[in-house]
This record gives sequence, structure tokens and C-alpha cells, in this order.
Amino acid sequence: MGKRILAQRRGKGGLQWRAPKKGKVSQARYPPIKAETIKGYVSDILHERGRNAPLARIDLENGGFFYTVAVQGLSKGATIEIGSSVKPIVGNILPLSSIPEGSTICNIELTPGDGGRLVKSAGSSAILFSQSGDKSIIRMPSGRTIMLSNKCRAMIGSVAGGGRLEKPLLKAGKNYWIHKAKVKPYPRVRGVAMPVVYHPFGGGRHQHPGKSTSTSRNAPPGRKVGHLAPRKTGRKRISRVVEVK
Repeated sequence: MGKRILAQRRGKGGLQWRAPKKGKVSQARYPPIKAETIKGYVSDILHERGRNAPLARIDLENGGFFYTVAVQGLSKGATIEIGSSVKPIVGNILPLSSIPEGSTICNIELTPGDGGRLVKSAGSSAILFSQSGDKSIIRMPSGRTIMLSNKCRAMIGSVAGGGRLEKPLLKAGKNYWIHKAKVKPYPRVRGVAMPVVYHPFGGGRHQHPGKSTSTSRNAPPGRKVGHLAPRKTGRKRISRVVEVK
């Protein structure tokens, strides 16, 4: 009897699978929605463990403060504004209804008032493609388009920290610590490279799964590896249209 595979051990949960709280600063969230325009000042630019984008602490003129991801061009001591009637310049936070079409935005709310949940990684940005009625069409960094409510807020500009992947890691140890901050396994061993007692795809004279890599959503933990409930697998086949004369 082999030991439990990693998917089984992680699925049970526990402290060893949780990201450490040491080095964490705060959640990057907008303040609650208010009718009036609020002005804020960037008091500090911080680094948070496990986050690839820098954090900016915004001190509000009413005495409060909040943290958000810093956009490119935002510096310590800069002034930003939050509201529906502010100018759409870099760093300002506006509802989608007040942002011109074609603008570059980031840190977008998925639902009005949730504080910003989309496009928050370093160097990423989305484009406000068009507006129709009470909905806005957003083109995500992946190229996918989504439709959100016009009441959702977003920050003008692109997230700072771009070019992070251009610098090589040079050694495996640095990659290990990057993964450790997010409690991600590194290095990862392929299932086909394991003995048969450690993984369903292991064993055999050659490295091959030996069975279908598509797995049911309701499969038991010891077999739930590979493609989980995939819509389609294999090579994408392009259907050619033949003109009939």
C-alpha cells in the first residue's frame, strides 16, 4: 500500500497548507461606496509577501485609510480621487459608467461594492471596450470579454510591477521561496514519473498514464487527478469549409 498522493493530503486541509500570515499587510479593497467625492493621499508604497504587485496605502481626507494595488506612475505623496464625478486620470477610482470607452483600467469590482477583485496582478490591465445600457463590456488581459454592471468601480491605469517575469530566476532555490510564500508545491513531480503505488499514472515500462486522463468531478480523492470534468480534450480540430461548385 503506497502513501496518499498529494491531492489527497491537500484536500483534507490543515495548517501546513495555509499561506503564512507573516509578511501580510492587508487586503487590497476599495472603501465602501459613498455619494460624495473623496480625496486621498498616497502615504506609502509597500511590498506584501506572496503578492507580485506593490501595495499603496491611501489616507483619506475624512481620517480613514485603505490599501489598494498601486498603478504604474503612482508615487508616494500623490493625490487620487474617488467618486463618480472625478476626472478619469491615472490613479483615480470611478464607476464604469463614468469611465470613457477605450480606457485602460485595473482592480475592477465584480459586483458593486465588493472592493475590487479582477485584474490585480503585476503589469496587468483591462480595457473598457464599450457600454450599453446599465452594463459595460470589459476586455480582460486574457482576451476574454465579460459584461459587468456600470456601478462597479475600477482604477484608471495598469497595475505596477510589470516586467517581473523578464528577469530570470537563475536558480531553483529562488523559485522555491516564491512558491513557498503562496504555499504552492515546488518542485512538482509528474505523475507518470512516480511509481505505481504513489500515483494512478505511475509505473509501467514507459512514462505514460496508462488510462484516461479525464476524470469525473465525483471521483474519489485517490483517482481525482488529470483533467477534472473537462469540456473537451485532445487536439483542437479545425473544420474546413469546402466550397461546392
